[in-house]
Amino acid sequence: MSDLWAKLENVASRWRELETQLADPATVKNLELLKKLSREHSELRELMETYSHYKKVAAEIEEHQAVIKEGDPELVELATEEVKTLRLRQEELEDALKKLLVPKDPLEGKNIILEIRAGTGGEEAGLFAGELFDMYVRFAAQKGWRLEILSQHPTGKGGYKEIIAQIEGKEVYGYLRFESGVHRVQRVPVTEAQGRIHTSAVTVAVLPEAEDVEVTVDEKELKIDVYRSSGPGGQGVNTTDSAVRITHLPTNMVVVCQDERSQHKNKAKAMKILKSRLLDMEREKQEQERIQLRRSQVKSGDRSEKIRTYNFPQNRVTDHRIGLTVHQLDRVLQGELDPFIAALRQNHQAEILAEATAADLEAKRA
Repeated sequence: MSDLWAKLENVASRWRELETQLADPATVKNLELLKKLSREHSELRELMETYSHYKKVAAEIEEHQAVIKEGDPELVELATEEVKTLRLRQEELEDALKKLLVPKDPLEGKNIILEIRAGTGGEEAGLFAGELFDMYVRFAAQKGWRLEILSQHPTGKGGYKEIIAQIEGKEVYGYLRFESGVHRVQRVPVTEAQGRIHTSAVTVAVLPEAEDVEVTVDEKELKIDVYRSSGPGGQGVNTTDSAVRITHLPTNMVVVCQDERSQHKNKAKAMKILKSRLLDMEREKQEQERIQLRRSQVKSGDRSEKIRTYNFPQNRVTDHRIGLTVHQLDRVLQGELDPFIAALRQNHQAEILAEATAADLEAKRA
């Protein structure tokens, strides 16, 4: 507990510094600094409020223990019962403080680039890619987020070979980060005459949106091609060379955008997608290095693993990472993802807390 108190006092000291800085007229004049400090102050608020409550409960326990020591028969019993109740509350607050002290992923509050691609299963996979996209559109609407399609390659039958969108809002990456992976669907396709159940797959990638200060791309490392946009079946949809294909030569990563009639707008969208992919690549590299260093496999939403199955005949959705199953597939596809997202976030927090505890123990032994 002494380590916990030390960490809390350090945070409390930083909290006081922030309040002093935010009250400084010089800070108010510097909008960038004000924004940065205000964000940090806001992030620490819940922790400081919980810590304040914890100290208040601890003080009340001391007061009641003093009454018990005085030995007044009429008050000892009442004080003893009160201490028991306060001890339980103290334990709850201590657990809450430990969780709040877990370092937050700096990417949590970012906007995202959402990429959905049809995998195995042909036309059926393309149709399900469209249904998954609609599911995220509904979920984003529930959260009050803004969604904009950056690129799309429809199949012509209501589905998508690929669709890429930007989602902006509060803690978008924090909510959707664990959606990355292979989503499997089991159902009877509309084209199946004999009623056999087919299995298809769709891949989802959730990339934190990169800011210019985070990812620098050298123009010399880019190969940029422009050509006329084409729609389903190859028909031209534009008479000018507005479509843009950007190839990042060091990684051979290719991004294509042709939805806009302006070459400039298509290039801007393509660069946004490219930078987010490069940031995600670096994040995954660092994550793998961390895992190797700690020699423990942490479920990270690897896009190569099957993460979720949507079984239509049984109206069932199963998340294989946490073993959670709900028989409300219809409601999930309407955007009711909260049961899965809440459980995945809680599981991730528990893993990080366990890692932090193990690291503290190792440090003490050393």
